[in-house]
Amino acid sequence: MADISVRGRLALRAAAAASWASQKAGRGKGSMIGGLIALKIDPTVMAQLGRGKRTVLVTGTNGKSTTTRMTTAALSSLGPVATQADGANMDAGIVAALSTHLGTPLAAIEVDELHLPHVTDALNPTAIVLLNLSRDQLDRVGEINMIERKLRAGLAAHPDAVVIANCDDVLVTSIAYDHPNVVWVAAGSGWAMDATSCPRSGEPIVWEGTHWRSTGTDFQRPEPDWWLDGEKLCGPEGLRLPLRLALPGRANRGNAAQAVAAAVALGADPAAAATATGTVQEIAGRYRTVQVGKHTARLLLAKNPAGWQEALSMIEPTAAGLVIAVNGQVPDGEDLSWLWDVRFEHFEGVQVVAAGERATDLAVRLTYAGVEHTTVADPLRAIASCPAGRVEVLANYTAFRDLNRDLEGRTA
Repeated sequence: MADISVRGRLALRAAAAASWASQKAGRGKGSMIGGLIALKIDPTVMAQLGRGKRTVLVTGTNGKSTTTRMTTAALSSLGPVATQADGANMDAGIVAALSTHLGTPLAAIEVDELHLPHVTDALNPTAIVLLNLSRDQLDRVGEINMIERKLRAGLAAHPDAVVIANCDDVLVTSIAYDHPNVVWVAAGSGWAMDATSCPRSGEPIVWEGTHWRSTGTDFQRPEPDWWLDGEKLCGPEGLRLPLRLALPGRANRGNAAQAVAAAVALGADPAAAATATGTVQEIAGRYRTVQVGKHTARLLLAKNPAGWQEALSMIEPTAAGLVIAVNGQVPDGEDLSWLWDVRFEHFEGVQVVAAGERATDLAVRLTYAGVEHTTVADPLRAIASCPAGRVEVLANYTAFRDLNRDLEGRTA
């Protein structure tokens, strides 16, 4: 703790004591309360903890936890890597993660998009990964073009950072477009509803195949430095690497591409980085398969329209059942009007069950989508109501959290 001030050391000791007490009281791991107390005692403790580290920050609306885990794996060939174990991506969680990895030379840190500017100021990262930007919880995050402008201004204050940006996402491209040090990655974008107009001029965006351009100003898709070609990841100087992932979906291939690009920017061997991304098998329970009675349930998480659309594309059409669980608690966003932006219309032959605290709201949306379904509010009972065999379970944040808790309680 040589680089930590006396006040900072006091803050970290108090945080460790609070975390220990929280664990003893059965209130969880205690990392969040520890981070909150540390920041209360010394608001500069994050900057102190980041001093001397080569740090990669990962942000975006979707895929942060997965990409952070892949980046951590890809960087591990260079040395130990500090990162969050639980995806806590705001100030307290970041402080908690860094405080448990004192002296670690590298860090891969997931950051909530609203927090990116001041976290960047505190940690002075070597690289910043920008995944995507789309509507999330409007009651917390706010209007999407406002977020784009804030992130663009935040990057402008850090011209030396390498920005790993998804050139297939119009809003992300606008954030990074003027930055002097960008690595462009064609990571894909399955959701374009939030970027039909140019964020810089307000005029329409025109798509021509994979290329897009603004009709109102000199703003268009940059040529990528990294891109996907079937099972290969292509990069600078004719590089072609096999990319074999344990995680499903085209979005995760894009996440892996950006993780590899970030690790290479810090000096990792490209082939070793690409191979390492394939070792990531689940993230905080996401994508894992569990046995629930006569059912084999695969658990998927989605939090916003873009994430839901991507997760729905991963559903196995031969599954015996699909349980969709939706809550409307504060961490989810209490406004569920986004359900009407998600395309639910393609589940012929799969038994669908609406579940969660807001199962009735979901059932109304499914009815208008023409999807035959039943309604069973409790997700475990919803799984049990499906025919024996494989069941896909797609849940939003608190529904996913509560289901995992119930599954752990069942096996305890």
